[in-house]
Amino acid sequence: MSVATKYGAGDTWLANCHTRPADVWKAWHSGALAPIVSGAHWLVAETSVSHGMPAAARIREEQRGPVLIDPYGDVAWWLVPLDAAEELADVRQIRMRHAGWTLRCPPSGREMERLQWLWDPNGSGHLTDPAVLAAAFGPGGYRPRTEDQA
Repeated sequence: MSVATKYGAGDTWLANCHTRPADVWKAWHSGALAPIVSGAHWLVAETSVSHGMPAAARIREEQRGPVLIDPYGDVAWWLVPLDAAEELADVRQIRMRHAGWTLRCPPSGREMERLQWLWDPNGSGHLTDPAVLAAAFGPGGYRPRTEDQA
């Protein structure tokens, strides 16, 4: 069985976000979290789970990118595009992590060390749009434009 078959396209994509994908597979195979540094493929927007879940519910399924959560520590990490920092800078519930920040990741579909994916990476590289994320944390939540609803 190939690694991609065992873990899936999302895990293959996530491993390929590391400078040495084999290190990710080795960590997961041994039952450990894989440290993946942000900044080459995505940035991390950090929120609390308690604020993030209501916002998450406001985001349509097709607009959701990967979100890693620690429900016990009340922390959620949203994978967002590299240009998201400016757009999310004024959203008080979101703390942007700088490029070079390490996110400790489990493979999709598994909880490891209290961490699990709320929304798994799917292999496409799709990330949460910062405008959608910012609006979801706003008082009225995200509202699609009229032409988007047609």
